[in-house]
Amino acid sequence: MRKSRYRRFLIWTFWISILFTIGFSYLYMEWVIPDQIHIVRDQEETLRIPMPVRFTLQSESEEVALGNGSDIPSDQITLVRDESFLLYGKSEGTYQLGLDLFGLIRLKEIQVDVVDARYVIPCGAPVGIYLKSDGVMVIGTGELIGQDGQPVEPAAGVLRSGDYIESINGHVLETKEELAEEVGKLQGEEALLTVRRGEIHMQISLPSVITQDGGCKLGVWVRSDTQGIGTVTYLDLNGRFGALGHGISDTDTGEIVEIDGGSLYDTQIIGIQKGSAGNPGIMSGVIYYGAGSLLGRVESNTGEGIFGTANERFIKAINSEPLTIGYRQEIERGKAYLRSGVSGEIQDYEIEIQKIDYSTSHTNKSLVIQVTDPELLALTGGIVQGMSGSPIIQNGKLIGAVTHVFIQDSTKGYGIFIENMIQH
Repeated sequence: MRKSRYRRFLIWTFWISILFTIGFSYLYMEWVIPDQIHIVRDQEETLRIPMPVRFTLQSESEEVALGNGSDIPSDQITLVRDESFLLYGKSEGTYQLGLDLFGLIRLKEIQVDVVDARYVIPCGAPVGIYLKSDGVMVIGTGELIGQDGQPVEPAAGVLRSGDYIESINGHVLETKEELAEEVGKLQGEEALLTVRRGEIHMQISLPSVITQDGGCKLGVWVRSDTQGIGTVTYLDLNGRFGALGHGISDTDTGEIVEIDGGSLYDTQIIGIQKGSAGNPGIMSGVIYYGAGSLLGRVESNTGEGIFGTANERFIKAINSEPLTIGYRQEIERGKAYLRSGVSGEIQDYEIEIQKIDYSTSHTNKSLVIQVTDPELLALTGGIVQGMSGSPIIQNGKLIGAVTHVFIQDSTKGYGIFIENMIQH
């Protein structure tokens, strides 16, 4: 009996160990081995894949050649552990590398994008951001008290947070003020709404309610614009900009705001609340709206940042030299620099890159960084709200941008690979 239980224990231990090894190996490959590599055409790249065992790399196209420094470039090489190798792209395009365990078992496909050398201007300039939503955004529903004194919630279960009201009774809406004006005309009659929910457009009939104060309402909380302060990451040589490194989400719904354009404006930083454990700091300032303060037009709001076109005034104000893009395989743990205008003038502050996630599962949390510069720590306590988009520079190349601060440690934060931003 005892031997039987011991045997079952050994069997269970064996299978659990196997499952753990498989799971760990999968996570290791996702974390350490990149899904995608960018290399510059006609430029030899030295790379390293930290595999713990012997493995084989195989190029599936003659346009991408492999080598280990001594052999003639070929379509296949065998490497031991984290031995470095050379990768050379002959023509622009997208190609595949296969990673095989012991040359036999295909573990992963790695996409290789061969591109031209790209230069951008790192900025670090704080700006005021104004976004106009594409339609009037529903952020919630509310209870109304009708003329008879009874509570009623006409929009509950009909409209959802994150819906966009595009028109009411045929009147196309651009602002929440226009919605309120049109609802005020209903005087208790039905409202026919055109609503966008994700990719679906629908017609919704909703009763209006005359309240005790004599007004007419639908019981819907809405928003048609949003504004705040952020940091421009880069300008390309055509005047296109990227900023923030993450999308602008609605504070109530958490959804990325679908926009119908927006603008960048001058801002003046008037105060900094330093970050502390459990309390991320914030950079507060005044946004100067008006034609004379305009810096550019926002054209898209995505998970990797906001993007658009800068005007001549902003381009002339950025006094920085262009840098080449540094791709993920070029990034190293250790010293790097964060460029920010949080002090009132743009300067570089020393940081440390602590972790690099080569997978594509968290596109704007691929880097873990820690501020080490005494001047910036004294000024902000580390990373504060408003610094999202601050460029990260290493070895003379722009490699990423700050995106988030750690809530429990304001000296640390996340960053995005710059290659994920410049694709927009």
